[in-house]
Amino acid sequence: MKLVDSHCHIDGEEFETDRDAVIQRARDAGVERIVVIGSESAVALAGAHESIYATVGVHPHEASKADEQAFSRMERQLADENVVAVGEIGLDYHYDFSPRDVQRDVFVRQLKLARRRKPVVIHTREAWDDTLAILDEHWDGPGIFHCFTGGPREAEDALTRGFHLSFGGIITFPKAQDNRDAARLTPDDRLLVETDSPYLAPVPFRGKRNEPAFVVATAKKLAEVRVTTPEHIAAVTTRNFERLCLRRSLPNE
Repeated sequence: MKLVDSHCHIDGEEFETDRDAVIQRARDAGVERIVVIGSESAVALAGAHESIYATVGVHPHEASKADEQAFSRMERQLADENVVAVGEIGLDYHYDFSPRDVQRDVFVRQLKLARRRKPVVIHTREAWDDTLAILDEHWDGPGIFHCFTGGPREAEDALTRGFHLSFGGIITFPKAQDNRDAARLTPDDRLLVETDSPYLAPVPFRGKRNEPAFVVATAKKLAEVRVTTPEHIAAVTTRNFERLCLRRSLPNE
């Protein structure tokens, strides 16, 4: 079984002392590819490891710090063959670490930067309606709602707009039935898996630092929810990643 962890943060300080071991454990677990999100260190990791890809983007928490230099740097980084998406970008009204109007402006700016170049990786928290309104006005390309936490209604909203849904450890949490219902209705060709490590470790690792190897537990739970096999989940999510982020077509497509 070969998997892709489509979203993680192993470039962070949480992995400073054992990053190489974390990468090796992922390989040993069958995680063939890892996508590290949204930073210069992510791009550096991707350049150093054949199995790692990166995204670039300004997280909504950091929107107030985005300046012209940041956007110019992103413009350059998008030419890197290891950079597969713009993200994670979007809106977060839970913490409001950046003012909401600034978050919206920076979100729109990055959507424009990504247009006709790369898919986008969307972060949205307690901002669903505003996120969709901005996407409806400023985006008509492919993308991912990462660490999808919604239920069936939100899933339909995203799927209708052509997005992929990436499911993480939350799907294994006992109280996350709405999320499992969303996973059940998602078509095979729109499905991805991720860890969002070091956050949201799946059962049976809940409470520990999450890491890419643990995406196997999420894939197994997803298979249970969808009444299929982990091998099938691995195959379709890997295929979807290749088509969406590596721009690889399948035979007969």
